[in-house]
Amino acid sequence: MSDVIERTVRYSEKNGIAYIELNRPERKNALDYQTLHEMAETVESLMFRRDIRAVIVSGNGDGFCAGADLKERRNLTAEQVRRNVAKIGSTFAAIERLPMPTIAVMHGFAFGGGFELALSCDFRFAAKGTKMGLTETSLAIIPGAGGTQRLPRLVGPMQAKRLIFTAARIDAEEALALGILLGIHDDQATSLQAAEQLATAIAENGPIAVTQAKCAIDRGLGVDINTGLQIESQAYEVLIPTRDRIEALLAFQEKRKPNFRGE
Repeated sequence: MSDVIERTVRYSEKNGIAYIELNRPERKNALDYQTLHEMAETVESLMFRRDIRAVIVSGNGDGFCAGADLKERRNLTAEQVRRNVAKIGSTFAAIERLPMPTIAVMHGFAFGGGFELALSCDFRFAAKGTKMGLTETSLAIIPGAGGTQRLPRLVGPMQAKRLIFTAARIDAEEALALGILLGIHDDQATSLQAAEQLATAIAENGPIAVTQAKCAIDRGLGVDINTGLQIESQAYEVLIPTRDRIEALLAFQEKRKPNFRGE
């Protein structure tokens, strides 16, 4: 693995997989403005990386992320609160827009903004015993980083309203049953291994094809079926002139594994 940049957000790379790790264990990886700034910089640096095939997001310490840093929030002016809310929203939206698949690996806890961070990823794994939820209404606020929009699209409006209105803290088993999680594993290490296995399986396929498939799915979710089919057609059109498509045909003919370059 490459050298790790020691900040409140740690970043590393290995075999085409990027690792983003929240690194404020003493504050339960709570999201203060500095952490959001560093995360936004990290995500922006990945936006045009063709050599990165997947991104894994995790947390250092005894939990994934406790949400917004309430200790910091108590000392902020109303204008600074608006700044922080805008920053967390734009940062998670940027994660959602990354062209390569993203995978959240949760353990311990993922509340409020921490859960919203996981919801902004394409896939989510959790360790046994993980508790998660959008708990903002218990603090007389609402989810402000996409939770009211992403959760209903994932579990349906009725379940999302139940979870948000009651500030429920659900366990990994319920999250799996609701379709929030792709899998539950014994601990953080095995959850991370599952994420790496998924990322590796994704990386074996044509990278431009994967990014176009993600684009077609995400853009198609908010439109009618006919518009969605047009989006799919446009995504396919991007792939026709690529070298990877020709390489796949040659590899099939020659009975060998294709060597995709993202070209």
